[in-house]
Amino acid sequence: MTTDVFIDTNVLLYAVSNHAGEIDKKWKARSLIETENFGLSLQVLQEFYVNATGKLAKSLPRLETLRFIEWLERFPIICPNMEMFHQAVDLRDRYQISFWDASIIAAAKTLGARIIYSEDLAHGQKYAGIKVINPFLELPAH
Repeated sequence: MTTDVFIDTNVLLYAVSNHAGEIDKKWKARSLIETENFGLSLQVLQEFYVNATGKLAKSLPRLETLRFIEWLERFPIICPNMEMFHQAVDLRDRYQISFWDASIIAAAKTLGARIIYSEDLAHGQKYAGIKVINPFLELPAH
């Protein structure tokens, strides 16, 4: 199970956003999930569910959120294991980032991804040989 890219939670949240100020990000995120050979982690799906059903200004209905997650299940999804935990600890210490961000990188590495699409990690930075790209940097400002 390998992928070209790894998609972080914020990309998924923008893909389902109904916020008027996020329309460009929504279409960019949808374009990515419709065209890229991507993978996810269970952590990303958990964060997506929690945020989509509760933290967003206009939360999604629970069933709509679960349907979207069911659609995402067609892509490779990595579940955490002890090897990934230890990788995340090492990455956290090496790059001085949060454990949760390090866990994203460990999951991407386990899936063989060469790119992580994320708004949270440093754009252009390479972590353990994986390049982070913020896909929303080139969008028009509103």
